[in-house]
Amino acid sequence: MFDLRLDEIPLPASKNDREKLISWLIDTLCLHRRRGENAADDGTFSPIHRVLSEHLFMDPSKGYETRELAENLGLTPAAIHHHFVRLVSAGLVSTSSGKGWKNYYLTGGSIEKAISNMKARAQLIHSQRLEIFDEVWNRGKKVAMKIELPPDGKPSALLRVKEWGPLEEGESELSRFMADIGLLGERPGKEIAADSLSVRIFEMLLNSGAPISIDEAAKALDGPKPRVGRILERFRSTGMVERVARTDRLSTALWSAMTTQYMRRGEDWLLKKGGFERLSIPNSLLKNLKKGTCKPETIERALKSMDAKDQMLLLNLLGGRLPLGHRLVGMDVSMLKQKSMDDLNRVIRRIEKVGQLVAKNSLVA
Repeated sequence: MFDLRLDEIPLPASKNDREKLISWLIDTLCLHRRRGENAADDGTFSPIHRVLSEHLFMDPSKGYETRELAENLGLTPAAIHHHFVRLVSAGLVSTSSGKGWKNYYLTGGSIEKAISNMKARAQLIHSQRLEIFDEVWNRGKKVAMKIELPPDGKPSALLRVKEWGPLEEGESELSRFMADIGLLGERPGKEIAADSLSVRIFEMLLNSGAPISIDEAAKALDGPKPRVGRILERFRSTGMVERVARTDRLSTALWSAMTTQYMRRGEDWLLKKGGFERLSIPNSLLKNLKKGTCKPETIERALKSMDAKDQMLLLNLLGGRLPLGHRLVGMDVSMLKQKSMDDLNRVIRRIEKVGQLVAKNSLVA
């Protein structure tokens, strides 16, 4: 079954250091557990690195028996098989049986063809798996806020492309998809259940036009805030969910900033440094602040004719800030699917580039 894991990491600095290029491929393809920062050998003496560097990439047209590799690397045949599992499932390596031992070889007989095979299968399978969003997307048509600010940072993408398989007990099509696409992490465990907290949070995102805060999700689903926060950040790492400023809460943020600054610094500060005179804020707001009757609805009515960008400037002058929320990327389902495909293609392009460099440097070696 095709199963590809990808970690979006920066391209290696050197184009001629063959071993570092191979290490980059191993890390990007998640072929082993992440090394500690203090790994002195940069992983170049790990079994998977030696298999690629000394065998498959050195002579791509040759097949290697399990027994031969085990003897060369000082490992058991079972250990060799373990290291090849992800290479085979990603479509980079193929196998054949002969003389009682498995024979491993690069798909297509070259690094470039192996990566090309992986690319074609990954694109097709990922595109097919994303079709589930056509059925579960219920965010509506008007999901854009009055002011759309850039997402709050962008974590490196952790992508997974896995071929569809039959459901097991307790799973749903959505929970299985989430596990196969990486939304439930590397080891989903109980979170793959159809009624798990992760699945219910994702269902909230699928049914909400506005961004959802951690507090809102925790309250609605009766889940611990720290855990809800970790789940939403895990969703972000797949590139399907983004964290954005809640500009739909602008009136509330302005109310909080105005009342705070009025109580701390008074009317003169609001007029001169708080932007009231500069932006021609209606005097009625100051009167409401004095009376203690100012509410978010009051501010929304008073500033109804003010441009949204000027309202953002006012919030900045008042020292306020907008709360953050999470939402699915894109204004509609087609944008979400395209964004996910773009993320996949971006990482694969890097793999193709590094693969070409490895092939070139292997000829020199």
